[in-house]
Amino acid sequence: MQTQDRTTTETKVKRAIAASQNYLLSIQNPEGYWWAELESNVSITAEVVLLHKIWGTDKTRSLHKVETYLRREQREHGGWELYYGDGGEISASVEAYMALKLLGVSENDPAMVKARKFILERGGISKTRIFTKLHLALIGCYNWRGVPSIPPSIMLLPESFPIYEMSSWARSSTVPLLIVFDRKPIFKIDPAINLDELYAEGIENAKFELPRNNDWTDIFIYLDNAFKLAENLNLVPFREEGIKAAEKWVLERQEVTGDWGGIIPAMLNSLLALRCLNYDPADPFVERGLKAVDGFAIETEDTYRMNCCISPVWDTALVMRGLVDSGLASDHPAVVKGGEWLIEKQILSYGDWAVKNKVGKPGAWAFEFENRFYPDVDDTAVVMMALQGVKLPNENLKKQAIIRALNWVASMQCVDGGWAAFDLNNNADWLNAVPYGDLKAMIDPNTADVTARVLEMLGRCDLSIDNYNFNRALAYLAKEQEPEGCWFGRWGVNYIYGTSGVLAALALVAPKSHRQNIERGAAWLGNCQNKDGGWGETCRSYNDPSLKGKGESTASQTAWALIGLLAAGEATGNYAKEMIERGVNYLVETQRADGTWDEDYFTGTGFPCHFYLKYHLYFQHFPLTALGRYRSLLGS
Repeated sequence: MQTQDRTTTETKVKRAIAASQNYLLSIQNPEGYWWAELESNVSITAEVVLLHKIWGTDKTRSLHKVETYLRREQREHGGWELYYGDGGEISASVEAYMALKLLGVSENDPAMVKARKFILERGGISKTRIFTKLHLALIGCYNWRGVPSIPPSIMLLPESFPIYEMSSWARSSTVPLLIVFDRKPIFKIDPAINLDELYAEGIENAKFELPRNNDWTDIFIYLDNAFKLAENLNLVPFREEGIKAAEKWVLERQEVTGDWGGIIPAMLNSLLALRCLNYDPADPFVERGLKAVDGFAIETEDTYRMNCCISPVWDTALVMRGLVDSGLASDHPAVVKGGEWLIEKQILSYGDWAVKNKVGKPGAWAFEFENRFYPDVDDTAVVMMALQGVKLPNENLKKQAIIRALNWVASMQCVDGGWAAFDLNNNADWLNAVPYGDLKAMIDPNTADVTARVLEMLGRCDLSIDNYNFNRALAYLAKEQEPEGCWFGRWGVNYIYGTSGVLAALALVAPKSHRQNIERGAAWLGNCQNKDGGWGETCRSYNDPSLKGKGESTASQTAWALIGLLAAGEATGNYAKEMIERGVNYLVETQRADGTWDEDYFTGTGFPCHFYLKYHLYFQHFPLTALGRYRSLLGS
């Protein structure tokens, strides 16, 4: 790079960093944390409308504003999307249509006519997911015969099977549904509605049955038929005992704040279970639960929508890393306050993870404000790195918090050598074959991105684990590398996310022994760069592997690619200078005057192929991190 060009680039990067830092500092909460919207699809909001209709609490919330939100989110083709630009999705569209009808919108409204055409062209209600059919069954718009039956007596089986073989999110959502599935309620709501017009085959021809796959998994259909027969004959063994055990489990796992599991599905299902058990709306468990749901709402002057989850711990730790990596002093008051807030959020009690992990001791962090039963490895590793980067008034307290967290993380290593998000050895893949699990998200196996985060944490924090287990983790990452050189991204879209994370880890902890893996990963990233200098990857890459690393450029994915390439260059000494400079220029040129970036696309992943997320801070702090690390490279 010539001196003049380098000086110009340094100046632009310096200005971009300053603008981004100023923006992020301006939005810090007075208590010390950062937190922004976690956007998903409209089904979450539609289900909250249904919940309040069922409880009769709809008049005490501004749910009329949901209509404006849903109308704005409807696309020209008539449907609603799972993620930006996906062409529309049938289940989300049916639930949005249901919510609008619950809000009093006529089926002859032009928006409803367009939606109905979209839905019917795709097969109607009969082609929707199980959870959509469940919600419709609650108000008599679908027959319970087409919803799976799960005997509540499974609550009385040994504690690890099958409840604790499910992922944490599936478990916290399923246990309350055992009560709902058993009771099969049809709630009276005002106004009463039907959705007969959404059956493509005609309501009179609808077959309320579970879909068959014509393979070994059809055994679950036969089991479901047997369960239903036993229910009809009242021959389900230990039925009421199972219901009581499920009720006890649900009540015990409610946070003081009213949350269950930190996610809307678990919260809604738990409240539905209590409604089936005839709890009063004024009951403390119900009141707290409804208040917790309200806490996930975003209300503006004319709209009302829901976060599917809230991410203050995750947001705070990543923002702090971006600020420090970009040159903010480690004892700056903002990051000090953020660090002290994070230490207060460390969970020092046992959660569901302890059922299968008999040796670990508490010391982790969760994603949300409060979620003591479900801390996770990814959050914990990121928080540890954020704390390592700041200087707190009580450094000894910080050190002890990190040591306690390290011991917990080490105890969560899975048998395959990697780490999962929430649980230990949660890999019973057969659960994804049951009809109830049609989102294919029933388990939480170890993944390359979470494993890489743990190894990056060890390198950044200058920590170590048992050498045998460390080598198992390296072997796991090497095994998970794709033939093209990339790594799968479970929690971010997709291979760009996974590859960036692994390169950041290997560059720190195994630059020599895994140099070839690093070079192959960096080469793959280089081949994915777009003509505009940025990087992007569509959510469709989860469905179609030929789309790995392909998509319109985004700020967050460009930042991930730069982070990976910078790490690879540091490890090998071979910097892809031209690629990196073009990527940096993309970020600088697309930054807005107020120091922010904009991004339409969803780059976060809930359940691959089925549920996606848009973290509204991803396209702020990740670009800052990338630019900060680039400036450090220029300085050296």
